[in-house]
Amino acid sequence: MSTTENKDVALVEELKAKTTEIKKEIAKVIIGQDKIIDDLLISLFSRGHCLLVGVPGLAKTLIIKTLADILDLKFNRIQFTPDLMPGDITGTEIIDEDPVTKKRAFRFIKGPVFSNIILADEINRTPPKTQAALLEAMQEHRVTAAGTTYSLPEPFFVLATQNPIEQEGTYPLPEAQLDRFMFNLWVEYPEFDEEIDIIKSTTSAYKANLSKILTSEDIEKFQQLVRRVPVADNIIDFAVKTVHKTRPQSEFSTELVKNKVSWGAGPRASQYLVLAAKTRSIMEGRFTPGIDDVKKAMLPVLRHRVIPNFNAEAEGLTSVDILESLNS
Repeated sequence: MSTTENKDVALVEELKAKTTEIKKEIAKVIIGQDKIIDDLLISLFSRGHCLLVGVPGLAKTLIIKTLADILDLKFNRIQFTPDLMPGDITGTEIIDEDPVTKKRAFRFIKGPVFSNIILADEINRTPPKTQAALLEAMQEHRVTAAGTTYSLPEPFFVLATQNPIEQEGTYPLPEAQLDRFMFNLWVEYPEFDEEIDIIKSTTSAYKANLSKILTSEDIEKFQQLVRRVPVADNIIDFAVKTVHKTRPQSEFSTELVKNKVSWGAGPRASQYLVLAAKTRSIMEGRFTPGIDDVKKAMLPVLRHRVIPNFNAEAEGLTSVDILESLNS
């Protein structure tokens, strides 16, 4: 085994240990939601972004804030509102006067997007023009203003929340924006026993003391490790075939997909399925992913990339129903 391979083996063990530590720290504040926390960490180490969808009061914002608290990273929260402007996210130019020469010049003031972790709270409450201000940042990890390009700090991780039931005063996210999110995570109600524990902890004087677990250098190191994880050809084949099954015009699609889907997932979905599988495997201390790792990523990766047609909507079929049929 080469020196590089030995180092990678040690890094896999380190990541597994750090993942356990992170979960222990989050459990001081968040009760339950284990799958959501796993997927958030997978997205972070894969260099992806997450959209969290759930009704109010399910601790979406608290989960993200807690994760930010235990990572030694710069964190900014942007509350999306109908009057939010693109410059409120990316930054704006002001006229600056030199106190000595009295000469005036434009100076760029960086906006809150210049951070490691961005919480885009209630992202669907702002118009598409402002939503689009995040597009370049999410894909390229940079911002262009007045013809000048500014690099964002690394790692860069966008976590957006969305309320699925209150539609008044909201703006649906464009498909191009949705496709930038690696995962679409649905936050479910807690179990009865979990809710009992939640009420006990949140109505008492208990205050969690959180420790910092990872630095930006640690996260970048693990992100680079994910890219080096070997993947067997049959795993990649399975991931790509899964994505092809969601496209009505594909030779692999089922009759249900051909009749009920307008648009299927694109190549970015295949990339994210493989990255998610690789990341899950090394977080669990395994050096290469299996088919099950791809299957576990299917729903969060694909549910926002499969667009049901009018026939499906008339029958009450959702993208989740269609995706679940692919595994039956």
